[in-house]
Parts: sequence; structure tokens; C-alpha cells
Amino acid sequence: MGRGVEWDIDPTLDRIRDLVDLLGEPQRSYPVIHVAGTNGKTSTARLIEALLRERGLRTGLYTSPEMTTLRERIAIDGEPISEEHFVETLRDVLPYVRLIDDKHGARLSFFEVLTAMAYAAFADAPVDVAIIETGMGGAWDATNVADGTVAVITPIGLDHTRYLGDTIEEIAAEKAGIIKPGAIVVLAQQPVAAAEVLLRRVAEVGAVAAREGIEFGAVHRDIAFGGQMVRIQGLHAVYDEVFLPLFGDHQASNAACALAAVEAFASGAPTRGEANLEATTRIAAGESFVGGDEGQLDPALVRSGFAKAGSPGRLEVVRTGPTVLLDAAHNPAGMEASVATVTEAFDFNRLVGVFAAFADKDVAGMLDQLEPVLAELVVTRNSSPRSLPAEELAEIAEGIFGADRVHVSPRLDDAIDRAIGLAEETGEYQGAGVLITGSVVTVGDARTLLRVEGSK
Repeated sequence: MGRGVEWDIDPTLDRIRDLVDLLGEPQRSYPVIHVAGTNGKTSTARLIEALLRERGLRTGLYTSPEMTTLRERIAIDGEPISEEHFVETLRDVLPYVRLIDDKHGARLSFFEVLTAMAYAAFADAPVDVAIIETGMGGAWDATNVADGTVAVITPIGLDHTRYLGDTIEEIAAEKAGIIKPGAIVVLAQQPVAAAEVLLRRVAEVGAVAAREGIEFGAVHRDIAFGGQMVRIQGLHAVYDEVFLPLFGDHQASNAACALAAVEAFASGAPTRGEANLEATTRIAAGESFVGGDEGQLDPALVRSGFAKAGSPGRLEVVRTGPTVLLDAAHNPAGMEASVATVTEAFDFNRLVGVFAAFADKDVAGMLDQLEPVLAELVVTRNSSPRSLPAEELAEIAEGIFGADRVHVSPRLDDAIDRAIGLAEETGEYQGAGVLITGSVVTVGDARTLLRVEGSK
């Protein structure tokens, strides 16, 4: 469509508001659960969707970025919309897009158009509830023309600093923009500076907060084959013996946030405009707002919903002998969580990395996290024009790993082959592994090259 890139935020919602107004405000045709944060957004959104679908609700799920096909971003009942449906929706929206382009003199961005398409597709379905992940930020994100009855803020860290601000407080203020009057806000554990900003926003708009580690949380977890067994304290009940087919403490945290969000949705968040001042005052005083059983979920439903859930590209095992893992970590905080999980859940005696990342990311910060667990590293590039050239990446990597542990393969397919060969040098396939990481695009490209099911 020749439109502005989605990672370049223009701090206005005027164009997208005018567009959805012409479309009849489709985003108000169904309740919305809005998800923002730095890390864990997509996994949390997918877990929320899995639980809601298990309850028999028809769901719409909007996530970004895609791994292999743009249609992944707009899913109904757990499946990306078809090519025909995508084209039909685009054709329906385009005449209104052109009107808004002419009105404002500045063209709607790619992400604004896609967001309008998602809202329209969900209204046309129609869905019972939409789970909407922000693209980047919150207040000025195109998705924020919707008012979430439940808002979820996953952990906030330093990322996209060029666009969102270079301090935790600035980034948190941008993410907090999705918190609307009367909403229930599910807050993952946050840095203190971020928590202060988020809770101030909760109090200012008359929302109600549920905080991980206080009102809810994963209270116990054990490693299990293919994932982990978790015990979750929800807002209204404790859910035992829940199998989660995802690895790591961070995924247990995502599951707890997802469960709390669905409980909040089930209990009925206050309508927009109902300030719920008593509850807000109690939160400000450090008290819990939860209680009663009106939002309690059927434990069997929770177990079955989470057991069916998945999050492609999040420490996803796509091959054995040697084990090949795909992980979409793309900032130091995400990489730290991934490294901790690899160390906990896998018993590698030799792990080789394949790494490709965007040039505007904290590449050195991610490589610092990877260095202790990787025997060797193959640097490469992915299919995005934003990808850092392999030679430049090698210079950074050699300063961290040493030149003897770094290998350069400009093509990702060659890089994967080389890493598998390096991993196999031990001759012990059960203890050898390859970790492909650095970007969602890197993982998406790898899924296609390795012919992973659902990658086309």
C-alpha cells in the first residue's frame, strides 16, 4: 500500500479515529481486552484468547508483528483469516481510507489501515470479545481508539526508546494510555518506576488495578515434559495442577496475567464512565479489590484451555537431534528471560546460537545475555531491511564472545546449517542444541526455512 512504517509513531489518533468513525465504529461492537507492555504481550494475548475460546466465546485476536504471513495478525476463533477474507476486508476499507487520506493530507499508516481492518473483520464476524495487542506504545497506538473493559500491562522495559522515550517512566506513561475510566487493569510485576506511573494513571481515571504478586500470581511451578505444571492464585480462586505447554517463569507469569484478565472479564468490568471511586481509593491505600466468586472460572476449563494454548516462536522446539529452539526475544530483558528458561528447562552440554537482529535494537545488550550459555555463535541477517548486516553484527559479537567463538554467515539458511554442524561436533545429539533468536522476523524466517507446520 506504500504507507508509513508501523514502528514510526505519529502522536495523533485523529486519522484512525476518523477512519473508524466512517466505518461505523466497529471497535465498539464487542468488548475489548487491551494488552500493552514491552515483553510478553503476544504470549499473554494468546493465552487470554485460548481461555475465552475454551469458555465457548467467539474470539477475535489482533497481534503483531507476524512471523510468516500478514494474515496471522487478524485471527478469528484461533485461526488467521483466509486470503479471501483478508482481501475482501481490505477492499471494503480502502474507499474510506482514501477519503481520510484526502482529508488530512497525510496518508494513514500501514498499521492504522491494518488495525481498522481488524476491527471491521471482528465486527463482521461477529465476535463475542476481541483481544487487542498494541503495536508499539499505548496512548498513541492506533489500537487505542478502542476502550478496553479490561487492560493488561505486561512487564515494561527499555525498548523502542527512539519513539517511546529513553526512561522507564516515559515508556510506562505511553503504555498507560490504554487504561480507561472504569476498566479493570491487570498489572504484571513491574519495575518500581513503571508501577508508580501505572498506578497513578489508574487513580486518575477511576480504574481498578489487580497487581501480580498481590492480588494474583503463579504461586508454584514445576518443570514438566513439554512445559510446566503451575498453581495460579487468581482474582477469585486458586487453580491447581494446570499444565502450561510453554517454558519458563516468564510464561507462568504471562499465564497468571491471562487468567486474571479472563476472571476480570467474567466478573464484568465496570462500564466506561463508572469511576468506582471506592475501589480506586482502596487500591491507592494498598488494599485488594478482589473477592467473591462472580469471576471464578471452572478449573477444568482453565486446565483444558491452557493445555491447548501455544505461542509460536517462544522457545519453540522445532527439531530434535540436535534440538533446535526458536525464540523471538528482541531486547535484553526478553533475552534474559529466555536464557534463564533455557538453563532451567533444557540440559544442553553444547548450545550454539544463530543470531540476527534489527539495527535499531540493543544488540550488545542481547549478546551479553547470550554469551554465558552459548559455546559458539553464528551471526547472520534476516529478511527485513532493518536487519543489521552480518559483518557489522560480527564486530559487536567478537567484542563480547571473542573472535574464535563467532562465525559469519550472511544468509540465514547457511547460518542454520552451520550452527547445526557446530552443535553436532560433540557427537552427542541428545545434549546438543541450536538456539535461533534476536527478532520475530528471524524466527519467522527460520520457521519457513525449517518447514515448521503453520509457517506458510
